[in-house]
Amino acid sequence: MTDTEQQINQWFAAHMEHTAQAASTTAPAIESAVDAFVHTLLSDGKIITCANGNANILAQYFCTALLNRFEHDRPALPAINLGADATTYSAICRDNRFNDTFSRQVRAIGKADDLLFVIVDDGHKANLIQAIQAAHDREMRIVVLSAKEKSDITSLLHPEDHEIALDNLSATAATPLLLVIINALCGLIDSKLFGG
Repeated sequence: MTDTEQQINQWFAAHMEHTAQAASTTAPAIESAVDAFVHTLLSDGKIITCANGNANILAQYFCTALLNRFEHDRPALPAINLGADATTYSAICRDNRFNDTFSRQVRAIGKADDLLFVIVDDGHKANLIQAIQAAHDREMRIVVLSAKEKSDITSLLHPEDHEIALDNLSATAATPLLLVIINALCGLIDSKLFGG
């Protein structure tokens, strides 16, 4: 076996180890988060997502799966990714208000029946914290999907909020697991709303 092949095997082995650990620890949190998403959608609320950097790809993937379809055709579900609008995002940043990039948008479009879904892969940023505070001001529920446990974001959550946290993984190790969890969320939302 070459050195490169050995490195590849190590990547897969580490991924399988992290996956097994996540499967054993996150199932109850995933289930309660799904119930929160379903409650929001049945209450005519929408799901608003936000994330920084590469995690924004996951936020957009989640919204696309709700707005279009996941595995089967069904009615569109209301979801919006605040990081997808590059013009608005950059305008807020241009005015030296990076910390307001998401909170300003949450205050503009969020309402009490909505839910804010925050995805965090590489630490906890001020703009995500302010988005959570803005959502609470709007009496919205929060679901956080995070690569880190017991963070500064965790301390902001109310009893009716939900957190799915991995075991303090790096962004590189966490990203594939966050995607697996998002797929589980999408599949379970569809199942609860539309049946098998």
